[in-house]
Amino acid sequence: MSNLETLPHATTLHVRDHCLCLHAQRAARALARRFDRAFRHLGINNGQFSLLISLNRPEPPAMSPVAELLAMDRTTLTAVLKPLTRRGLVEIVAGEKDRREKRLKLTPAGLALLAEATPIWIAEHADVETRLPQGDVDRLRQDLLIISKEV
Repeated sequence: MSNLETLPHATTLHVRDHCLCLHAQRAARALARRFDRAFRHLGINNGQFSLLISLNRPEPPAMSPVAELLAMDRTTLTAVLKPLTRRGLVEIVAGEKDRREKRLKLTPAGLALLAEATPIWIAEHADVETRLPQGDVDRLRQDLLIISKEV
């Protein structure tokens, strides 16, 4: 008889009620759906907004720091960039010092879309924060940062 056959249902309930990974995934999916709906009319999703906003810097960033910020590998970042480059929102340019280095630059169309999307993000984010207990939002952010840096 395997351990799976003898695992009490109470253990399943305990995991369901206490698993931080499960609760974080559920919350992330709910937030993603909410922001996807909010950005839908702009033709982007929440992940694309996060990528676009991460490129809004004085100088075009290299791919590695962007991938790190977004917690994805470079291969995934490259795949996520494709629809944004096809739409003319982002361009991949060579680095000035090292021409082999790829840097990510918002185009004027990308900046315009980001300017339109940011007030939507601000309003949605403010509404989400009002639904959380007063004063706990910053603590939640800090706790999530601690967890994300430990992985």
